[in-house]
Amino acid sequence: MKSISETSKGIIFLIISAFFFALMAVFVRLAGEIHFIQKAFFRNSVAFIIAFISIGREIKIKGKTAVAIPKGAMFYIILRAIAGSIGIFGNFYAIDRMVLSDAAILNKMAPFFTILFSFLLLKERVKPVPMIAITIAFLGAMLVIKPGFNYTSSGPALAAFAGGVGAGLAYTCIRKLSSLKCNGKIIILFFSVFSMIISVPYMIFNYNPMTWGQFLFLCGAGICAAFGQFSITAAYYHAPAGKISIYDYSQIIFSTSLGFIFFNQIPDYLSFIGYGIIITMAIWNFIYNRKKE
Repeated sequence: MKSISETSKGIIFLIISAFFFALMAVFVRLAGEIHFIQKAFFRNSVAFIIAFISIGREIKIKGKTAVAIPKGAMFYIILRAIAGSIGIFGNFYAIDRMVLSDAAILNKMAPFFTILFSFLLLKERVKPVPMIAITIAFLGAMLVIKPGFNYTSSGPALAAFAGGVGAGLAYTCIRKLSSLKCNGKIIILFFSVFSMIISVPYMIFNYNPMTWGQFLFLCGAGICAAFGQFSITAAYYHAPAGKISIYDYSQIIFSTSLGFIFFNQIPDYLSFIGYGIIITMAIWNFIYNRKKE
Protein backbone atom coordinates (compact mmCIF):
# COMPACT_ATOMS: atom_id res chain seq x y z
CA MET A 1 0.00 0.00 0.00
CA LYS A 2 1.39 3.38 -1.02
CA SER A 3 2.23 5.62 1.95
CA ILE A 4 0.76 9.12 2.26
CA SER A 5 3.17 11.89 1.22
CA GLU A 6 4.26 14.55 3.70
CA THR A 7 2.36 17.21 1.75
CA SER A 8 -0.83 15.13 1.88
CA LYS A 9 -0.42 14.70 5.62
CA GLY A 10 -0.02 18.46 5.96
CA ILE A 11 -3.22 19.05 3.96
CA ILE A 12 -5.17 16.54 6.06
CA PHE A 13 -4.00 18.09 9.34
CA LEU A 14 -4.80 21.60 8.08
CA ILE A 15 -8.35 20.61 7.10
CA ILE A 16 -8.79 18.92 10.50
CA SER A 17 -7.59 22.16 12.12
CA ALA A 18 -10.09 24.19 10.09
CA PHE A 19 -12.92 21.91 11.22
CA PHE A 20 -12.01 22.20 14.90
CA PHE A 21 -11.77 26.01 14.73
CA ALA A 22 -15.18 26.13 13.04
CA LEU A 23 -16.59 23.80 15.73
CA MET A 24 -15.01 26.01 18.42
CA ALA A 25 -17.09 28.93 17.12
CA VAL A 26 -20.24 26.81 17.38
CA PHE A 27 -19.52 25.99 21.04
CA VAL A 28 -18.76 29.65 21.79
CA ARG A 29 -22.15 30.66 20.36
CA LEU A 30 -24.01 27.79 22.03
CA ALA A 31 -22.70 29.00 25.41
CA GLY A 32 -25.27 31.77 25.10
CA GLU A 33 -25.54 35.09 26.91
CA ILE A 34 -22.10 35.23 28.48
CA HIS A 35 -19.76 38.15 27.88
CA PHE A 36 -17.17 37.48 25.18
CA ILE A 37 -14.29 38.28 27.56
CA GLN A 38 -15.47 35.56 29.94
CA LYS A 39 -15.74 33.13 27.03
CA ALA A 40 -12.21 34.01 25.91
CA PHE A 41 -10.95 33.50 29.47
CA PHE A 42 -12.18 29.91 29.57
CA ARG A 43 -10.86 29.22 26.07
CA ASN A 44 -7.42 30.49 27.08
CA SER A 45 -7.44 28.61 30.39
CA VAL A 46 -7.62 25.30 28.51
CA ALA A 47 -4.67 26.35 26.30
CA PHE A 48 -2.77 27.40 29.45
CA ILE A 49 -3.29 24.03 31.17
CA ILE A 50 -2.18 22.08 28.09
CA ALA A 51 0.88 24.30 27.51
CA PHE A 52 1.83 24.20 31.21
CA ILE A 53 1.69 20.40 31.32
CA SER A 54 3.68 20.13 28.06
CA ILE A 55 6.39 22.49 29.33
CA GLY A 56 6.60 20.55 32.59
CA ARG A 57 7.28 17.36 30.63
CA GLU A 58 9.95 19.06 28.52
CA ILE A 59 11.74 20.35 31.61
CA LYS A 60 11.81 16.81 33.03
CA ILE A 61 13.32 15.46 29.82
CA LYS A 62 15.64 18.26 28.67
CA GLY A 63 16.08 20.41 31.77
CA LYS A 64 15.59 24.16 32.09
CA THR A 65 17.36 24.83 28.78
CA ALA A 66 14.19 23.57 27.04
CA VAL A 67 12.31 26.71 28.13
CA ALA A 68 15.12 29.28 27.87
CA ILE A 69 14.02 32.46 26.09
CA PRO A 70 16.48 33.45 23.32
CA LYS A 71 18.02 36.90 23.26
CA GLY A 72 15.77 39.43 21.53
CA ALA A 73 12.71 37.20 21.76
CA MET A 74 10.89 38.81 24.69
CA PHE A 75 9.71 41.85 22.69
CA TYR A 76 8.07 39.60 20.09
CA ILE A 77 6.62 37.29 22.77
CA ILE A 78 4.90 40.27 24.42
CA LEU A 79 3.77 41.72 21.08
CA ARG A 80 2.42 38.32 20.05
CA ALA A 81 0.47 38.10 23.31
CA ILE A 82 -1.08 41.54 22.79
CA ALA A 83 -1.89 40.90 19.13
CA GLY A 84 -3.22 37.41 19.85
CA SER A 85 -5.50 38.78 22.57
CA ILE A 86 -6.91 41.36 20.15
CA GLY A 87 -7.43 38.54 17.66
CA ILE A 88 -9.34 36.33 20.09
CA PHE A 89 -11.42 39.11 21.66
CA GLY A 90 -12.40 40.46 18.24
CA ASN A 91 -13.26 37.00 16.94
CA PHE A 92 -15.29 35.99 20.01
CA TYR A 93 -17.19 39.29 20.03
CA ALA A 94 -18.12 38.75 16.38
CA ILE A 95 -19.06 35.07 16.75
CA ASP A 96 -21.89 35.98 19.15
CA ARG A 97 -23.28 38.72 16.92
CA MET A 98 -22.97 37.74 13.26
CA VAL A 99 -23.15 34.83 10.83
CA LEU A 100 -20.38 32.34 11.70
CA SER A 101 -19.04 32.17 8.15
CA ASP A 102 -18.83 36.00 8.00
CA ALA A 103 -16.80 36.04 11.22
CA ALA A 104 -14.59 33.23 9.88
CA ILE A 105 -13.80 34.88 6.52
CA LEU A 106 -12.89 38.19 8.19
CA ASN A 107 -10.59 36.31 10.54
CA LYS A 108 -9.01 34.72 7.46
CA MET A 109 -7.79 38.17 6.41
CA ALA A 110 -4.92 37.39 8.82
CA PRO A 111 -2.56 35.93 6.15
CA PHE A 112 -2.81 39.15 4.14
CA PHE A 113 -1.98 41.25 7.19
CA THR A 114 0.91 38.90 7.95
CA ILE A 115 2.43 40.00 4.64
CA LEU A 116 2.04 43.68 5.59
CA PHE A 117 3.38 43.27 9.12
CA SER A 118 6.30 41.19 7.83
CA PHE A 119 7.19 44.19 5.67
CA LEU A 120 6.83 46.66 8.57
CA LEU A 121 8.46 44.62 11.36
CA LEU A 122 10.74 42.12 9.63
CA LYS A 123 11.65 44.31 6.63
CA GLU A 124 10.58 41.61 4.20
CA ARG A 125 9.96 42.91 0.70
CA VAL A 126 6.36 42.89 -0.54
CA LYS A 127 6.07 41.86 -4.20
CA PRO A 128 3.50 43.55 -6.49
CA VAL A 129 1.24 40.47 -6.77
CA PRO A 130 0.73 40.00 -2.98
CA MET A 131 0.18 43.76 -2.63
CA ILE A 132 -2.54 43.73 -5.31
CA ALA A 133 -4.08 40.63 -3.68
CA ILE A 134 -4.15 42.38 -0.29
CA THR A 135 -5.86 45.45 -1.78
CA ILE A 136 -8.55 43.47 -3.61
CA ALA A 137 -9.09 41.15 -0.60
CA PHE A 138 -9.64 44.26 1.53
CA LEU A 139 -12.38 45.37 -0.88
CA GLY A 140 -13.91 41.89 -0.59
CA ALA A 141 -13.86 42.21 3.19
CA MET A 142 -15.81 45.47 2.89
CA LEU A 143 -18.63 43.54 1.18
CA VAL A 144 -18.82 41.28 4.22
CA ILE A 145 -18.49 44.13 6.74
CA LYS A 146 -20.94 46.44 4.93
CA PRO A 147 -19.68 49.49 6.82
CA GLY A 148 -22.30 51.99 7.92
CA PHE A 149 -23.28 54.32 10.71
CA ASN A 150 -25.30 51.65 12.52
CA TYR A 151 -22.93 50.06 15.05
CA THR A 152 -25.35 47.22 15.80
CA SER A 153 -24.89 45.85 12.27
CA SER A 154 -21.36 46.94 11.35
CA GLY A 155 -19.69 46.91 14.81
CA PRO A 156 -19.34 43.11 15.11
CA ALA A 157 -17.96 42.90 11.55
CA LEU A 158 -15.39 45.58 12.32
CA ALA A 159 -14.46 43.67 15.49
CA ALA A 160 -13.98 40.49 13.42
CA PHE A 161 -11.84 42.45 10.96
CA ALA A 162 -9.77 43.85 13.85
CA GLY A 163 -9.41 40.27 15.06
CA GLY A 164 -7.98 39.33 11.68
CA VAL A 165 -5.51 42.22 11.92
CA GLY A 166 -4.46 41.07 15.40
CA ALA A 167 -4.06 37.49 14.22
CA GLY A 168 -1.93 38.65 11.29
CA LEU A 169 0.38 40.53 13.63
CA ALA A 170 0.53 37.51 15.95
CA TYR A 171 1.53 35.22 13.04
CA THR A 172 4.28 37.68 12.08
CA CYS A 173 5.65 37.57 15.62
CA ILE A 174 5.54 33.76 15.63
CA ARG A 175 7.46 33.79 12.34
CA LYS A 176 10.16 35.94 13.93
CA LEU A 177 10.23 33.84 17.12
CA SER A 178 10.59 30.70 15.02
CA SER A 179 13.73 32.15 13.42
CA LEU A 180 15.04 32.89 16.92
CA LYS A 181 14.43 29.21 17.89
CA CYS A 182 11.99 30.14 20.66
CA ASN A 183 10.05 27.21 22.15
CA GLY A 184 6.51 27.31 20.76
CA LYS A 185 5.00 26.13 24.05
CA ILE A 186 6.51 29.14 25.81
CA ILE A 187 4.83 31.41 23.26
CA ILE A 188 1.45 29.73 23.83
CA LEU A 189 1.86 29.77 27.63
CA PHE A 190 2.80 33.46 27.76
CA PHE A 191 -0.05 34.40 25.42
CA SER A 192 -2.58 32.39 27.44
CA VAL A 193 -1.44 33.91 30.75
CA PHE A 194 -1.45 37.44 29.31
CA SER A 195 -4.98 37.07 27.87
CA MET A 196 -6.26 35.60 31.14
CA ILE A 197 -4.69 38.40 33.21
CA ILE A 198 -6.25 41.21 31.16
CA SER A 199 -9.60 39.40 31.47
CA VAL A 200 -9.42 39.28 35.28
CA PRO A 201 -10.71 42.85 35.99
CA TYR A 202 -13.88 42.09 34.04
CA MET A 203 -14.20 38.66 35.66
CA ILE A 204 -13.98 40.18 39.16
CA PHE A 205 -16.62 42.88 38.71
CA ASN A 206 -18.89 41.49 35.99
CA TYR A 207 -18.71 37.69 36.19
CA ASN A 208 -21.75 36.02 34.62
CA PRO A 209 -22.92 32.95 36.59
CA MET A 210 -23.03 29.93 34.28
CA THR A 211 -25.11 26.80 34.09
CA TRP A 212 -23.37 23.44 33.81
CA GLY A 213 -24.38 23.36 30.15
CA GLN A 214 -22.71 26.70 29.44
CA PHE A 215 -19.60 25.62 31.32
CA LEU A 216 -19.39 22.41 29.26
CA PHE A 217 -19.86 24.35 26.00
CA LEU A 218 -16.97 26.65 26.91
CA CYS A 219 -14.83 23.66 27.85
CA GLY A 220 -15.73 22.21 24.45
CA ALA A 221 -14.65 25.47 22.80
CA GLY A 222 -11.31 25.34 24.62
CA ILE A 223 -10.73 21.70 23.70
CA CYS A 224 -11.59 22.35 20.04
CA ALA A 225 -9.24 25.35 20.00
CA ALA A 226 -6.47 23.17 21.46
CA PHE A 227 -7.06 20.42 18.88
CA GLY A 228 -7.12 23.06 16.15
CA GLN A 229 -3.83 24.53 17.35
CA PHE A 230 -2.12 21.13 17.60
CA SER A 231 -3.44 20.14 14.16
CA ILE A 232 -2.24 23.32 12.47
CA THR A 233 1.17 22.89 14.12
CA ALA A 234 1.33 19.30 12.82
CA ALA A 235 0.28 20.49 9.36
CA TYR A 236 3.16 22.95 9.04
CA TYR A 237 5.53 20.38 10.54
CA HIS A 238 4.80 18.02 7.64
CA ALA A 239 4.72 20.61 4.84
CA PRO A 240 5.69 24.26 4.26
CA ALA A 241 3.00 26.94 4.29
CA GLY A 242 3.56 27.68 0.60
CA LYS A 243 2.28 24.23 -0.35
CA ILE A 244 -0.74 23.84 1.93
CA SER A 245 -1.88 27.20 3.38
CA ILE A 246 -4.74 27.62 0.91
CA TYR A 247 -6.53 24.61 2.46
CA ASP A 248 -6.99 26.61 5.66
CA TYR A 249 -9.86 28.36 3.87
CA SER A 250 -11.85 25.11 4.13
CA GLN A 251 -12.92 26.59 7.49
CA ILE A 252 -15.34 28.82 5.54
CA ILE A 253 -17.10 25.72 4.20
CA PHE A 254 -17.29 24.20 7.68
CA SER A 255 -18.46 27.48 9.25
CA THR A 256 -21.16 27.97 6.61
CA SER A 257 -22.40 24.37 7.04
CA LEU A 258 -22.33 24.37 10.85
CA GLY A 259 -23.92 27.82 11.00
CA PHE A 260 -26.83 26.57 8.90
CA ILE A 261 -27.18 23.27 10.83
CA PHE A 262 -27.08 24.75 14.35
CA PHE A 263 -28.38 28.30 13.89
CA ASN A 264 -30.17 28.29 10.52
CA GLN A 265 -27.77 30.99 9.29
CA ILE A 266 -27.55 31.83 5.58
CA PRO A 267 -25.09 34.55 4.49
CA ASP A 268 -26.48 37.24 2.15
CA TYR A 269 -25.38 37.60 -1.47
CA LEU A 270 -22.89 40.40 -0.70
CA SER A 271 -21.15 38.16 1.83
CA PHE A 272 -20.91 35.33 -0.71
CA ILE A 273 -19.38 37.75 -3.24
CA GLY A 274 -16.93 38.90 -0.55
CA TYR A 275 -16.04 35.27 0.24
CA GLY A 276 -15.36 34.64 -3.44
CA ILE A 277 -13.12 37.70 -3.78
CA ILE A 278 -11.07 36.95 -0.65
CA ILE A 279 -10.63 33.26 -1.44
CA THR A 280 -9.78 34.04 -5.09
CA MET A 281 -7.07 36.46 -3.96
CA ALA A 282 -5.76 33.84 -1.53
CA ILE A 283 -5.60 31.26 -4.33
CA TRP A 284 -3.89 33.77 -6.66
CA ASN A 285 -1.28 34.60 -4.02
CA PHE A 286 -0.85 30.86 -3.28
CA ILE A 287 -0.22 30.04 -6.96
CA TYR A 288 2.17 33.00 -7.26
CA ASN A 289 4.21 31.78 -4.29
CA ARG A 290 4.33 28.23 -5.67
CA LYS A 291 5.62 29.46 -9.04
CA LYS A 292 8.12 31.66 -7.25
CA GLU A 293 9.45 28.60 -5.38
